[in-house]
Amino acid sequence: METDTLTLLDEFIEQALAEDVGEGDHTSQACIPEDAVSKAKLLVKDPGVLAGIAVAERIFKKVDPDAEIDVFMQDGENISYGDIAFTLTCNTRSLLKAERLVLNTMQRMSGIATLANRFHFEVEDLPVKILDTRKTTPRIRFLEKWAVRLGGCYNYREGLYDWIMIKDNHVEACGGIRQAVEAVTEYQKIQGLNLGVTLEVRNLVELHEALEVGQITRIMLDNFEIPILQEAVATVNKRFETEASGGINIHNVRRVAQTGVDYISVGALTHSATSLDLSLKIIE
Repeated sequence: METDTLTLLDEFIEQALAEDVGEGDHTSQACIPEDAVSKAKLLVKDPGVLAGIAVAERIFKKVDPDAEIDVFMQDGENISYGDIAFTLTCNTRSLLKAERLVLNTMQRMSGIATLANRFHFEVEDLPVKILDTRKTTPRIRFLEKWAVRLGGCYNYREGLYDWIMIKDNHVEACGGIRQAVEAVTEYQKIQGLNLGVTLEVRNLVELHEALEVGQITRIMLDNFEIPILQEAVATVNKRFETEASGGINIHNVRRVAQTGVDYISVGALTHSATSLDLSLKIIE
């Protein structure tokens, strides 16, 4: 796990526990002896792709440094109803303190990984990459994008800072495609940046203008109907990378991919994923 991810994860765990535990878990403190130790299992109750094992380990070690975790299934692995992902031996109060945080996080991440894997499966024989977007839950983007990767898809950009994307609002506010692209080119030169640049176009007229202007990395073809999308990809003819976006779902993603686009961005990977059902049960 990279240092940046570890830092984000530790901050997330600290803040999430503070939100949930507050001044203390009064229920457990009332009825569980302070030195009690229990064994529990993480039970899978939905089929899909597992995600968040590494996060769960970090959480349990945070609440009880002596916690022992026996992992039977890895992140990114296919899971079925009745599977046991891991067993845990831990201080009982600490186990109950971390239970909801672990389940909420793993269920969310596994749901995203499962949906991403479905999209990946639809196009795995085609030369295209499925990308996520910035349509993520605030403060846990790093977890959701991690889950996307575990499902077999790819991250687009981490935020506004690591890739330039000129969208319709930028074009309108700047006065046109040429003005926006040339402003970005000049800005990068002044700032000493060398970021990738995506330009969104909404029709073939804008596409031809984009091709005339150049100075970009990728052309995003937004909400193009399949026949027009195919024509647009042929028109670009590999002069720039191409990306399809808007209105793409599990039912039409393969037809979109068959047009020859290099990338397909799908906001649904993170904003429409349904959490997988997992449970943590004390067994001893």
